[in-house]
Amino acid sequence: MEGTQTFQVFNRGPSPVARLVFFSVLSLLLMFVDARYRYLETTRSLISELVYPVQRLATLPGVLWQQTEEFFVSHNRLLEENKELHRQHEADMVELVQWQAMLRENRQLHTLLSLQQRSQPNVKFAEIVYAERDVFRRKILIDKGSAANIQEGQVVMDDKGIVGQITRVYPWLSEVTLITEKDHAVPVQIQRNGLRSIAFGAGDTSHLALRYMPVSADIVKGDVLVTSGIDGLYPPGIPVARVDTIERDAAYPFARIVCTPLGGVDEHRYLMVLSSTSALPPRPEETPAPSRQKSKKMGGH
Repeated sequence: MEGTQTFQVFNRGPSPVARLVFFSVLSLLLMFVDARYRYLETTRSLISELVYPVQRLATLPGVLWQQTEEFFVSHNRLLEENKELHRQHEADMVELVQWQAMLRENRQLHTLLSLQQRSQPNVKFAEIVYAERDVFRRKILIDKGSAANIQEGQVVMDDKGIVGQITRVYPWLSEVTLITEKDHAVPVQIQRNGLRSIAFGAGDTSHLALRYMPVSADIVKGDVLVTSGIDGLYPPGIPVARVDTIERDAAYPFARIVCTPLGGVDEHRYLMVLSSTSALPPRPEETPAPSRQKSKKMGGH
């Protein structure tokens, strides 16, 4: 019993209040010394460096959560902005295409107006309203008819060259047969040397055929064909086509010549109708040769 009481006496330390007072005074003393003489600056820095990894590790879950949240918010916002930019881009593309089409039409109309001012005053503007659905028939309908004094045989052209010819007239519409209509013939001549020929449509808007030209004919790639005015079908001097390919074979009497139309037969909406060409006097009737008449008389006797 005495040993137990002695052990409890020797193990009894300062009271909690004494400990509080002691450590409070020690803290104030250390604070005063640190503030006055900066003795604990190195110690504080060392402790901060040792504690910093622990602090970073403790705050890591919160930082990761915040960054994840910001990532998803930014991702959704970017997706919405991307969709909006795509919608705006599509709208701008549609508007840009419309503006480009209007610009092309404006340029063509400006060229047609300048051509009208340089040519005869009774030239009429027309707009294509219908196109033949049959791909093998190269015809279009324009918005001018007999009410606008349109007549059959009048020439239709754009700002670059011949497009076709009026072949049927209605009260408010007119049918135009394109020069590329199969076997449609246009009397032409080479602008460089005046050599005359006939350009035939091939049923394809991309080319014309120059038939019955001898292999030795003076024609080269790039020659421009203009209307010759022969037969009074087309006014003379209007551009028709440009020579694209020439194939000469000595085994055949005629060369194979393919030309590209200069007029935009499938490109423009606005065209120009030229006035009718002056009527030519009728062809004289062919009389039989004298030798044929003489042989007929001898056969009769």
